[in-house]
Amino acid sequence: MNLPRTLAAAAAAIALSACATVPSGGLDYNANPNYGTVTLQGGFTPDPYNVNLRAGGDRSAEALSSSCRGMITNAPDVRLFFQPGSLPLIISVNSGSDTTLVVNGPDGSWYCDDDGGVNGLNPALRFNSPQSGRYEIWVGTYSSGSTQPATLSISEIYSN
Repeated sequence: MNLPRTLAAAAAAIALSACATVPSGGLDYNANPNYGTVTLQGGFTPDPYNVNLRAGGDRSAEALSSSCRGMITNAPDVRLFFQPGSLPLIISVNSGSDTTLVVNGPDGSWYCDDDGGVNGLNPALRFNSPQSGRYEIWVGTYSSGSTQPATLSISEIYSN
């Protein structure tokens, strides 16, 4: 047995494993979510499903894409397992602070919004034909390390 070759192969496997779980920007979408896991299917009640949380973190969402804004945590705030029905999926935030929204969809794509919701400073993302699967959701703010109270809403009929 060639020990150096075995050690090199083990090191390569560990490196590949680390790359698979931590995307660009240093976020770990496989980490335990800060505010829990939600499983919903089309026609869920109550609609909206709300999660009270503290928005913000110390990681820049811009590291994911130039269209992403705000400061978020390493781990997702909420993990959503969703089985769609015939309606859209709307993920939105309501807060007295200027918040941002980052979602890693079941297809591995990153979706971001800053002020697309109601009341000017609230974000919202609408998936007209949502995919079945796992959605990782982060709610950000514009101040590093400063967290603000916010409500994440998951709906099929309206956004905050």
